[in-house]
Amino acid sequence: MYDYEKKLDDNLFNLIKDISKPVILELGVQEGVSTKKFINICENNEGKLYSVDVEDCSNVSNSMRWKFIKSRDDNFDFIKSLIPKKIDILFIDTLHEANHVEKVFYNYYDLVKNDGYIFIDDISHLPYLDNKKKTNFYCEINNQETFKRVLEIYLSNYDNFSLNFSFESSGLGIIKKKSDNQLNLPTKIKSRNFSLKNILRKIWHKIKN
Repeated sequence: MYDYEKKLDDNLFNLIKDISKPVILELGVQEGVSTKKFINICENNEGKLYSVDVEDCSNVSNSMRWKFIKSRDDNFDFIKSLIPKKIDILFIDTLHEANHVEKVFYNYYDLVKNDGYIFIDDISHLPYLDNKKKTNFYCEINNQETFKRVLEIYLSNYDNFSLNFSFESSGLGIIKKKSDNQLNLPTKIKSRNFSLKNILRKIWHKIKN
């Protein structure tokens, strides 16, 4: 349906490949596709990758440039106690629900250095529109709501960071931090059609399951 690795190479790794001694926090490992790419950058640039997943993914690599942390990504105090106080890159790819993405974003934002990057994976619902599988309605809804929430966060904080989107594959939010100012909470974008569509899709999904 889409080329996940190409999306990462085109829109993420080309941006960060030349950062010297990068400190990276990756939330979500699974099969380790992005993890292995981050490790490669860390090995080439004397960096360190910290990866978090609720499942045991410690067998993905034995690199000395990588530390795996088995935990929920919202176990904030625990995770922060195991990583440096400042990081260059935050990659969010765990529970793809708008409220969760918002919570994780706000709790880790202060760790990111000025001119550092935050990448939010799976913000596009477009790949799922033509697919008839029931499970993809869940992905369509969540990605669409996450996209909207990231926009809301940006519109409330546009002086603090820049925001770009890639709609390649399942989409990627690309944030570059500009200041250490305290973030404002997002102001909701009012769109009756948008909300009604999502509510109806959620009801349909529950009925079918």
